Amino acid sequence: MIPERRKFPRFKVNVPVEIHAEGSTAPLHCATSDLSLGGCYIESMYPFPTGTCLDLKLEASGTLLISARVVTCDPQFGNGIHFLRMLPEDRATLMKFLGTVAKQELSAHR
Repeated sequence: MIPERRKFPRFKVNVPVEIHAEGSTAPLHCATSDLSLGGCYIESMYPFPTGTCLDLKLEASGTLLISARVVTCDPQFGNGIHFLRMLPEDRATLMKFLGTVAKQELSAHR
């Protein structure tokens, strides 16, 4: 079995995200397929190369501004994204949002 590398639990949740990639002028609009406090997975037919730095605008109980890096690239499927930096208030908003998602998942399994 492969050991879990993630520090934070991830949740299957679709959250709108606007992606600004280094060297690109037009933002990409898509959604997460899963989300955690440390990163997310974004499905895209045209994923970014591993190592690409991104600025994200994540819509989770408000607009959260996040600096991130691509850590996995699955051709014609998507990218694993690692969050590098966000403001403390954006991190608190994301924690609260994920707490609400966790409660919803818990009540759905009862």
